[in-house]
Amino acid sequence: MASDVLAMIVDMLRNRPLLNRDDDFLTIRARLEELSTISPVPPGTTHVAVEAGGVPCEWVDSPEGGREGALLYLHGGGYTIGSVRSHRHLVAYLAGATGLRALSVDYRLAPEHPFPAAVDDATVAYRWLVASGVPPARIVVGGDSAGGGLTVATLVALRDAGDRLPAAAVCLSPWVDLEGIGASMTTKQDVDPMVERHGLLRAAQAYLGGADPRAPLAAPLYADLRGLPPLLIQVGTAETLLDDSVRLAERARAAGVDVVLEPWEDMIHVWQAFVPLLPEAEQAIARIGSWVNERLRA
Repeated sequence: MASDVLAMIVDMLRNRPLLNRDDDFLTIRARLEELSTISPVPPGTTHVAVEAGGVPCEWVDSPEGGREGALLYLHGGGYTIGSVRSHRHLVAYLAGATGLRALSVDYRLAPEHPFPAAVDDATVAYRWLVASGVPPARIVVGGDSAGGGLTVATLVALRDAGDRLPAAAVCLSPWVDLEGIGASMTTKQDVDPMVERHGLLRAAQAYLGGADPRAPLAAPLYADLRGLPPLLIQVGTAETLLDDSVRLAERARAAGVDVVLEPWEDMIHVWQAFVPLLPEAEQAIARIGSWVNERLRA
């Protein structure tokens, strides 16, 4: 049974929605940045701006860090909003749980920079990490929502280019179907306080910029996933993007990928971002840390 805190969060999201249906993206970006200031990072966390091959990024270090390697993190926001600042606290908690230094990528956003700008920036940042001396076998790539989809697209792009792939990848409520045709877009619309089809398709249109909505690097649900590293997918059962995760896991498994799909009962879209307020967020992040450490020991 979900904690009482979850009901409070859902009520807050319904009463003060971040994504009003027709607000312009600049307005929504500013609102998200403002909201992010109420989510402090854990004590002792440091963050330092860095240019990773020309891509603006941020190193996030946790007091619990020290493990050799890096977490390359790709924030969510429908490819149109979000930044290293808006996701700093989530990245900090993930860095603490994994023991890894995190490189959070401030990839270019649509509609100013449509597909494949985000994929290009993510691959450049990964290659910069490797060139700076971090072995691929000590790198984990992760992301939430659009960043979860971007995580998979980045792996596919790197594989196709002949790069050595990271040790593992983590996707939190990944968005991999830019058409919104999963059954849960309808069956979960009354319980999901964050993602609805109108807003999803509006973001998809901005990101695609006229590209095919089934282009594999834009919608990695349609990508060839063979040869990708182990994949952990966490998704809530109360979110419209539930079937994105289910279908992604099915396709990955069919392609021979070592994939773990974790549906968390009653959880909403990217509930991990409500750490430390929500107990289930802390539990999910702890689970990510354990899974990552198992992969890095393998």
